[in-house]
Amino acid sequence: MKVLFRFVTTLGLVVLLSAFLSGCALTPDYERPELDPPTNWGQGANTEESVANLPWWELFQDPRLKELIQIALDENKDLAVSLARIEESRASLTITRADQFPFLGVFGSGGRGSQSEIMVPGAGTSDQFNISADLTFEIDLWRQYARATEAARADLLATEEAYRNVTISLVANVANTYFLLRDMDERLEISRQTVEGRAGSLRIIQARYDQGTVPELDVNQAQIELAIAEVAVASFERLSIQTENALQILLGRQPGAITRGLSLEEQDTLPVVPAGLPSELLMRRPDLVAAEQRLVAEMARVGVAEALRYPSFSITGSFGAISDGFSDLDTSEAKAWNVAGGLFAPIFNSGALKAQATAQRARAEQELYRFENAYLNALREVEDALVGLRTYRIEYEARERQTVAARSAAKLSRARYDGGVVDYLEVLDSERSLFTAELDASGSLQRSLAATVELYKALGGGWSETASSSDE
Repeated sequence: MKVLFRFVTTLGLVVLLSAFLSGCALTPDYERPELDPPTNWGQGANTEESVANLPWWELFQDPRLKELIQIALDENKDLAVSLARIEESRASLTITRADQFPFLGVFGSGGRGSQSEIMVPGAGTSDQFNISADLTFEIDLWRQYARATEAARADLLATEEAYRNVTISLVANVANTYFLLRDMDERLEISRQTVEGRAGSLRIIQARYDQGTVPELDVNQAQIELAIAEVAVASFERLSIQTENALQILLGRQPGAITRGLSLEEQDTLPVVPAGLPSELLMRRPDLVAAEQRLVAEMARVGVAEALRYPSFSITGSFGAISDGFSDLDTSEAKAWNVAGGLFAPIFNSGALKAQATAQRARAEQELYRFENAYLNALREVEDALVGLRTYRIEYEARERQTVAARSAAKLSRARYDGGVVDYLEVLDSERSLFTAELDASGSLQRSLAATVELYKALGGGWSETASSSDE
């Protein structure tokens, strides 16, 4: 036992010495590059408070939409893949970090045998038992393994942020697809009502033609307009079903019908609040955090590549016992041990290790440019969302006024035609304008709602909490 104690003590001192010597990093620690964020958004809406601080269950007021979002968070397959990648990255971090510590293994064997007495006179049956503990450890003189662990940890953080980014995109896609579905429903209903109205007009005009009071041209024009409306019904019915199927896939389910909630007009209550400060994007947007962590990982791997160009020192040791009898393994005569150190220094490798370090620096530089470009794109997405939110609202309000005016014009034109003041062409023009205005108004409202969602997404809104709900 004294021998074992001395062996362990010696190895402990070596490990402590190696930890002391392993502070020699060949590359500096990571520092965030200077990005110089703007102080204000070009489209205004600047304040320290932001719409992104609202969790999604407070942003949306439709209970059915909230339910669909929660189903997607629970069952979407892309989100499940991202979650599994986190577990993979976490395991990879554990594997990489293990290189920083000693490896200890135990080996044992036992056997009985006999040699040929013809070859070895007097040989008889003999037993042999062996048990040993082997330890290997490479001193991290240049922080090679520490940098590798740093890179693996950054990869894990990037994977976690990628999962959050997928979550944000998923909620945005579910909301926008749902709004598009309600838009298709609204357009389909407008088209059906138009078909019903034009079919009634055609019956009246046909009766007047049969009486000889209107020309056949009026009948033909009414038939044309009815057919146009019927085409619209078929088109929007098709788009509605296809949108339902797309939404079901986002939910992680088979294609099928979707139960509706509030109409588009009832959805028009999303909060319009400021976007917050541009500098907050670096802390809030998960794709930016992930891009920075990928940069951290590649910078750390530069240290790993540089360390391969310098000498490495390893320690091995073993302690065990060998005897002819199992009960003799504990005797001092059976003990065997050794401690050894090994040094490896690369001398000539035709510049391969230097080129490897150069290539890694180039990869880190690429990741730096990707990070800076991701930040610029994030700023652009917020600015685009802000201008979209403002202009789509203006557009929708104008479409609403257009619809009111078109409805009035269509009513007056019909009355003028019935009174014989104008021909049927004026009625056709006014009804076409009304049909187009009603469809455009629905589309504008859908785009206005989608703009709010896009702003929320561009700001990295509070959708990281998947288990919460407004009912809790």
